[in-house]
Amino acid sequence: MRTEISELLEISDHYGRNRDFVIAGGGNTSFKDGQTIWVKASGISLAGLTESGLVALDREKLKIIAVKEYPADPQEREEEVRCDLNSAVLEHDRGKRPSVETSLHNLLNFRFVVHLHPSIINGILCSRNARNSVSQVFGDDVLFVQYTDPGYTLFRKLGAEIEKYREKNGNDPEVVMLENHGVFAGAESISGIREIYDTLTRKAQAAMPSLPDMTGLPYNPSLNKVLPAIRMRLSAEKPCVVRFRHDKLLASYYVNQHEFQKISHPLTPDIIVYCRHRYLYIEQSSTPERILESFRSQVERFIQEYEILPRVIVIRDFGVLAVEESVKAAETVLDVYEDLVKICYYASFFGGAKLLTPDQVSFIDRWEVENYRRKVAKSGIQGDKLVNKTAVITGGAQGFGAGIAGALFDKQVNIVVADINSETGEYMVRQLNSKGNKNLAVFVQTDVSDPESVKNLVARTVREFGGLDIMISNAGVLRAGGLDEMEPEIFSKTTAINYNGFYHCTKYAAEVMKIQNSEKPGYFTDIIQVNSKSGLRGSNRNFAYSGAKFGGIGLTQSFAMELAPDNIKVNAICPGNFYEGPLWSDPQNGLFVQYLKAGKVPGARTIDDVRNFYENQVPMKRGCRLEDLMKAIYYVIDQEYETGQAIPVTGGQIMLG
Repeated sequence: MRTEISELLEISDHYGRNRDFVIAGGGNTSFKDGQTIWVKASGISLAGLTESGLVALDREKLKIIAVKEYPADPQEREEEVRCDLNSAVLEHDRGKRPSVETSLHNLLNFRFVVHLHPSIINGILCSRNARNSVSQVFGDDVLFVQYTDPGYTLFRKLGAEIEKYREKNGNDPEVVMLENHGVFAGAESISGIREIYDTLTRKAQAAMPSLPDMTGLPYNPSLNKVLPAIRMRLSAEKPCVVRFRHDKLLASYYVNQHEFQKISHPLTPDIIVYCRHRYLYIEQSSTPERILESFRSQVERFIQEYEILPRVIVIRDFGVLAVEESVKAAETVLDVYEDLVKICYYASFFGGAKLLTPDQVSFIDRWEVENYRRKVAKSGIQGDKLVNKTAVITGGAQGFGAGIAGALFDKQVNIVVADINSETGEYMVRQLNSKGNKNLAVFVQTDVSDPESVKNLVARTVREFGGLDIMISNAGVLRAGGLDEMEPEIFSKTTAINYNGFYHCTKYAAEVMKIQNSEKPGYFTDIIQVNSKSGLRGSNRNFAYSGAKFGGIGLTQSFAMELAPDNIKVNAICPGNFYEGPLWSDPQNGLFVQYLKAGKVPGARTIDDVRNFYENQVPMKRGCRLEDLMKAIYYVIDQEYETGQAIPVTGGQIMLG
């Protein structure tokens, strides 16, 4: 039995990672012996399935579902069925929720049953001529079952159809095809399952032309003026995320309203679960202004008519947008909607797509099982007001910047790490994304002293997430030295990064934040400069750094007054020395080394002498730490009545009068 379970997990992962067979973690797999059936738990993805994601049930107890009389009311009936299903779960798996399709798996007398949603086969199953086409393409041995509401009703329908098949053929069908749903394949071995799906795929491919080239089409930069407004209009208490996709197949359907109608309705239950049952189409797209004008006029009617916010927005010549609560959820919406487009294309060769009826759509939309799947999909994104926000951290690949990025990422903030060092930055975002969060970290190589580089940074942020909520201008350099040592070019470079860089970040971030505020006037955004205690008090033989930081506080106060009408708060955090970071502790170029060489600390002979000198100047007898800085950052983001402030985090070394 251990071997069979391992094989079940292997075949689950094999198909679960292939979007031609499974979208959004859908599909199901099972193994059974005489007494027990092991089936994938509800809400668990096939990809990466482990034994903990399986539920074991007593097959004898499952039989009650076939003979019991249930209430006529669909909701009451499905709840009773769910309770009976849970009662069959073996003691050691109590607490896990078995898939609603468990009883369907139990109907087929094969050791292995694998249920998938292959796009190319669903193109036939979702067509007007599905029944005849299935017979012509796959042969008469395949059992075709007309669309039936999932759950108990489908179980009874499928049970009756399988029994008829047995009476006629003397055996169970190896393949069951459900109209507007997917495929069940049963076999005594995993190799048999693979052979079945390989054969079905080959036959389907031979029956119709291949998909057009699915290579992504270019992103239109005009969307940078559109996405922040759409994002804010469709955000509730927490900001949403907008993700983008564009390809040639989609382009063939967005050319006009008539063509869009072909991809404007759901065809399978999964599409309803993730994309809902209606999608917004914007045909007037000649300029960003026309797009937003059309969006604003349509979205109110859309909400009034369908009583939901649109998750899918198709814009002629631009592509499709998914609007969701997290990056992961938005990518799932795009995957599922892209699958709908593929199915429509395939169905066009079999009489066109057959739409689900309003009653069928309504059943799926209200069904407790599907609402549970939605809940699972959204789990893990609750939390404080930082959840779902998007933040840029310049100089975010090391030191305080890396710490800030990591801390915000753990708060479910989408992070853009901007740094001149691409190798370090790319490594860092890989580490963050490996945590498996629903948010996302991306790296953008950026030189904050170059306005075009910062402009590109902000544009890329909008492209990735739809907007910008927090700009943290943290990038900085420090070159110690007195007047007789500091060359003009070093002074200019220090100023360009520490002073000009803050201006560039504020200028381009504010453009996006103003768009968001115009769409949702009550929404606050933040621009934060990580300044320094050297911006509050002069620093001996460190005038280039200190002067730029003093100037940064002047910019902070001036920007704060200018941007307050747009609810853009601008504040500076002035930390004390971060001795553990590379700025101070780097053995070659750290400040301890620089200050020792520059003779800034009288009598100091070693790096430890320099460190002790600076630590003894702090009443709290230590340097500033990341957690100290983060508390100040969280404060300025959380409050709505502070702007233009320079907040010292210095352990008492700087005390404001």
